[in-house]
Order: sequence, then structure tokens, then C-alpha cells
Amino acid sequence: MNKQNKKYKYIIWDWNGTIFNDTAFCVKIMNKILIKYNLPLLTVESYKQVFDFPVKDYYQKLGFDFEKVPFETVGTEFINKYNDNHFSCNLHKGITDLLIELNDKKYKQFVLSAREKTKLTEDLKQYNIYNLFIDIAGLNNHYANGKVEIGKKMIENHKIKTENSLLIGDTLHDAEVAAALKLDCLLIANGHQTQKKLQRAKVPVLRSIADLDEWL
Repeated sequence: MNKQNKKYKYIIWDWNGTIFNDTAFCVKIMNKILIKYNLPLLTVESYKQVFDFPVKDYYQKLGFDFEKVPFETVGTEFINKYNDNHFSCNLHKGITDLLIELNDKKYKQFVLSAREKTKLTEDLKQYNIYNLFIDIAGLNNHYANGKVEIGKKMIENHKIKTENSLLIGDTLHDAEVAAALKLDCLLIANGHQTQKKLQRAKVPVLRSIADLDEWL
């Protein structure tokens, strides 16, 4: 249902790639790991074509053999390198002003992320946007397994009316999560997957955050 037919009251945001502009950074640190294991390197474009959830499957697409090196080993290597220097990244241009504007318009905003919750909290505080959200939901580990269960809990805890809710993300997984939670979905193609890939979800796809204000 499009915006002309429905008034959204709740907006549930993904974090990585949607609010936080970390795609190129993820490619940079993954390439360091790929060099270590003598695997083909990524470009930003090839990364956006191959990245997927569950993240374990994405690692296999990159050529990792978990019989030789367990997923937990390379997954931990990645997240450690990520956490060491991810504050070198910025938020997507214009997102802070948009979040403030949406709050002023009385939207109730939340974050639903595959990032570990303690780190997610630190990230939001680092970029001075933590207080713009009613609540945030993250995982209890750093393996990015999925968001449906924590999303259900957040909806229950805050009595979120799903028929008046919009989930905004940057991956096909976000569309899958939205469907599982019975939420409308909007995807933005300036994150971790290409616009062509996102269009498979059969939900609205915008090019950037700059297009979102007008869409809402």
C-alpha cells in the first residue's frame, strides 16, 4: 500500500547500510581477510552483488571452506577489525536531519539491527542519535543471524501497530523480516545490496536517503 493510502505512525530502521554508511569500509576490511586466506578480492560493486543473509552463506560465496576455517573464526576476525575502526565511517548524508524531522512530525522511531546490541547502543550514542529512537533492538552475538525474533519482541513490548508501521532497510533480508513481522517495507539502494537485487523484493526501492523525505 502506498503512502497516499496509509498514514504511518511507526518507522523501524535498519542500522548498517541504511543509517550508517559502512559499505565501503566493510569491503576494505573483508579484503584484508580475503588476502590472508588467499581468496579473490571484492570491489564495492561485486560486494553489493554477493552480500546476503544469513551472513554465513555470504562467507561461503566468498570462497571460505568452513571445514578448514570455522565460520566463527573468520566471523570474529571480521567483527574485531570492524569494531577497531568503524567510527571512521559516517552516517548517510542528511539522515540526522531527517530523523529529527520525523520525530517532530510525531513518528515513533525504532532501530532493528543484526548488530550486537551493546555495540549498536555505542554506535548510536557516538553519532548523537540515540535519543531520537524510542527503542533499539540488536542481537546478543556478533554473527548477524537474523532479526525476526528480536523484532517480534520489540513490537510486543511497545504495542506497535503493524498496520501503521514501515520498516526501512537496505537488503532483501530487511524485506523478509518486514514480511515475517507483517510490516510494510521500503528499501534504499545506497547500502549493502544493489538496486537491481533489491527490486526482487517487490517493495518500493529508493536510490538514497535524499528521496525518503519526499516519499514519506
